[in-house]
Amino acid sequence: MRTFLLILASIRRLARTSEAGLIVVAILVGSAAGLLAAFQGAIAHGLQTLLYGLGVERLSAVEAVDPVRLLALPVGGLLLTGIAYLARRRRAPIDVVEANALHGGAIPATDSLLVSAQTIVSNGFGASVGLEAAYAQAGGGLASVLGTGLKLRRSDQRILVGAGAGAAIGAAFGAPLTGAFYAFEIVIGAYTPAAIAPVAAAALAAVLVVRGLGLPAYLTVLPGAEPIGAADYVLYSLLGIVCAVMGVALMRAITTLERGVRRSPIPERWRPVLGGALLIPLALMSPQVLSAGHGALHLDMTMGVAVEFLASILVLKMLASAVSLSFGFRGGLFFASLFLGSLTGQIFAALLPTLPGLGAVDPTDAALIGMASFAVAVVGGPMTMSMLVLETTHDFALTGVAITAGLCASTFVRQTFGFSFSTWRLHTRGETIRSARDVGWARTLTAGRMMRKGVATAEQSITIAEFRRRFPLGSTGQVVLVDHVGHYAGLVPTSSAYASELDEATRVSSLATLTDVALRPEADVTEVMKTFEATESDDLAVIDEQGCLLGRLSERHVHRRYTDELEKAQRELFGEGER
Repeated sequence: MRTFLLILASIRRLARTSEAGLIVVAILVGSAAGLLAAFQGAIAHGLQTLLYGLGVERLSAVEAVDPVRLLALPVGGLLLTGIAYLARRRRAPIDVVEANALHGGAIPATDSLLVSAQTIVSNGFGASVGLEAAYAQAGGGLASVLGTGLKLRRSDQRILVGAGAGAAIGAAFGAPLTGAFYAFEIVIGAYTPAAIAPVAAAALAAVLVVRGLGLPAYLTVLPGAEPIGAADYVLYSLLGIVCAVMGVALMRAITTLERGVRRSPIPERWRPVLGGALLIPLALMSPQVLSAGHGALHLDMTMGVAVEFLASILVLKMLASAVSLSFGFRGGLFFASLFLGSLTGQIFAALLPTLPGLGAVDPTDAALIGMASFAVAVVGGPMTMSMLVLETTHDFALTGVAITAGLCASTFVRQTFGFSFSTWRLHTRGETIRSARDVGWARTLTAGRMMRKGVATAEQSITIAEFRRRFPLGSTGQVVLVDHVGHYAGLVPTSSAYASELDEATRVSSLATLTDVALRPEADVTEVMKTFEATESDDLAVIDEQGCLLGRLSERHVHRRYTDELEKAQRELFGEGER
């Protein structure tokens, strides 16, 4: 035991004082994340094989499913109800994006276990959701627990969580660049020199682990298509915008349906069961709506099916995903958005020749560009999805087009919607974050922490003559008025009490300003600055729930503290802080 503690102390010291030490820890996390991803995928696929009698094919690729076996869907919902009952939680679990944005990378281990279990059950029983939530949560959660145990700095903890989540995604696709950019764009929220080496090392370690286990990649290399011309960039940019419109429509549809379910009289514990039952008729129409859609993606891209069939699957899959998530199944839309994007791209390629003057594009290329663009619209991360195209096809020309279309999709979503699916769901719960960029420090920089105590006060009942006697010019800039029991009653600029036309017998309360405006101690720096801007005041009082005075805060001091903390956060982000 003593030897173990000494080793742990050495690792902690190395990780905190050396960038190389952090890279070593990231490699360990990446390797473990790869194993966890393989283990989770095996469990989910094993459940599907057992419940649906699968052979080597994937669930979404089967021609038909025995209606009796589809009863697994409401049974899975019932199992989710049991898990929720055992957990007895009053708050939503913290995912990797929220953890890095608000909590400095801290994720309770119970949250990671809960999300992973719910996602595996949802996918394993056939709901129209992907496993990426379980992959990222397990990898990021493991990194968070290890980083907390090593007492890493906030910036290093965030990098390690991003590395763990990205490594798990990279392992799932067998694509290290995809995993690395997932970490940068989705989980860390920035490309920084300090994060490049740890994240890349973790992603590469994870992929090497799953390859060593002999596991196949989710996406196979596709044959090259026609050469890419200059006009194709314009057409594929149009496809990117089409995918963005579809992605926003999907996210809004899920939210609208989810709100309707919450407002309905259906008890929360029975919603997954009902959701599973509603998925049965959709699955009877086409099994391609089940699970994440990996098998169906490959099937539809290689079989050359009719555009009418593709359109029907697109609608059914969007509906199935909305029902699954709205009725309480756990999972993500990463893999589903790839499938939906491939369908959109193939439909786009089929319909394009019917429009005069637009020419034609290769259906396979359009499917790949659609995959990337739809995933950018829903998940975010244009470079993440572009690297997925590169690692799937090894085609640099097509990757360049994917980047262009992905940026078009990203710009459209950012201008018209403003959120990815993960941040949108946080927004519906009352959060305001738009990415994993660290804003948690701003939440802790509150009016109570910044205020000045022991400020000059006077009772509102005193006269101007008494006020002048107690507060000569130059003694203080502002005086806070209080009533006889200490409740806040306004601010009086000292200079305003020395106007020559004032009657000295008048009560000083007649000069009070901002009598109904004050700050609460828990207000964060963003809210404080908005209040200063709205009131156009140089000073504001800070009061408690009863209205009693706690202190005073000046706008100049708030801006100085905000600038100092922002510069500190930027230095840590770019690895310029001292180790």
